[in-house]
Amino acid sequence: MQDFRNLAVWRHAHQLALAIYREASGFPDSERFGLTNQMRRSAASIPTNIAEGCGRSSDADFARFLHMALGSASELEYQILLAAGLGRLLPATAGSLIGQVQAIKKMSSSLVRRTRAPRSKNGPPTADS
Repeated sequence: MQDFRNLAVWRHAHQLALAIYREASGFPDSERFGLTNQMRRSAASIPTNIAEGCGRSSDADFARFLHMALGSASELEYQILLAAGLGRLLPATAGSLIGQVQAIKKMSSSLVRRTRAPRSKNGPPTADS
């Protein structure tokens, strides 16, 4: 078990969630229970799953929660595309957010691979990716 706040991937995912909340606050009221809610839930799910995985007792459980975070990241990536297509996000903003999502997906995938690698004598993988 490790402190999720020490993970670079969690810190990036947390910043992305904050950015999504800020951007979605500018969506019209008609989207409050639609795209606004979906994007916020997907964005919050990424760091939430990483944090929950850190609280689990095995690398296999941690990897499982990282996979759930990856699924939420893919969901959010599409929702950003949808918001941009609907004119809710400026293309530059959407591009920046998608870049952040893709970086988090790469970091998460790398961390999954590291959790499945044989442990060194120094203990479990540090989650600095």
